[in-house]
Amino acid sequence: MSNLFHEITPLTGNDCFTVFDRNKKEFNFPIHYHEEFELNYVENAAGVKRVVGDNIEHIEDFDLVLVGSNLPHGWLGKPVNANGTIHEVTVQFHKDLFDEKFLSRNQLSFVKSLLDYSTRGVKFKRETIQMIRPRLITLSKKNGFDSVLELISILHYLSISKDMQMLTSPGFVPDYIPSKSRRIEQAFQYMRSNYDKDISLDDLAKQVNMTEVSFSRFIKKRTGLTFIESLNNIRLGHAARLLIETTMNIAEVSFKCGFNNLSYFNRVFKKKYICTPKEFRENHTGTRTFV
Repeated sequence: MSNLFHEITPLTGNDCFTVFDRNKKEFNFPIHYHEEFELNYVENAAGVKRVVGDNIEHIEDFDLVLVGSNLPHGWLGKPVNANGTIHEVTVQFHKDLFDEKFLSRNQLSFVKSLLDYSTRGVKFKRETIQMIRPRLITLSKKNGFDSVLELISILHYLSISKDMQMLTSPGFVPDYIPSKSRRIEQAFQYMRSNYDKDISLDDLAKQVNMTEVSFSRFIKKRTGLTFIESLNNIRLGHAARLLIETTMNIAEVSFKCGFNNLSYFNRVFKKKYICTPKEFRENHTGTRTFV
């Protein structure tokens, strides 16, 4: 987990969830974590390595996993059938989409248990996958209120499955535990609200009543990232969404998200997503739904 990557997903506070439906030849995105829950379906990918926490497996031709908030995960490599095309459907939803009071109702008890289990990663077996597969594939074609109901229905169906299996060992704790520091939360809130503007280390230090040197050490110690790395992650998450949702050219996206140097934007984007902004757009065009 030494190269663990913190992903800032394109999901915003105004969305309930997002669906990516895409085809690819291989998995090359690094092992990562994010606050959102993720339900990931993969087909035609036999032999690909799946990493969830401390569990590592080579998957079969069908794979369906629910990953909890901030649980490290990733799919890596090419399938045994090198000439085949992998089909992947990824659903990401906020960790607070269903609050505790809602989930405490009797009718939601199985869904609550499923989300609790997901802190260790939950794998579903072939019979369940084949039953739910058509609904996952058509979810990206739905929108509005009906799509939210369908997501809840899918989660309920999975929650009553008798063939689920938790993946990580019971005592597994991620190397990275999100900081509960008030100052860190305050700093990140400021960056999220002002990512499109010029933000300096001094600006952030003043927000939390610290010196530049002290805050620089503080954010690195608490998050494992420097101030610039943290800010870039937020900006790149917004850039990824603009590339998917709009027809803005690459330069417009770069400046809209606070990057004043296009070559620098291209460089940090490629480092994070293992592809250029142009390639990212081509890989995702027409394959996403935000609800």
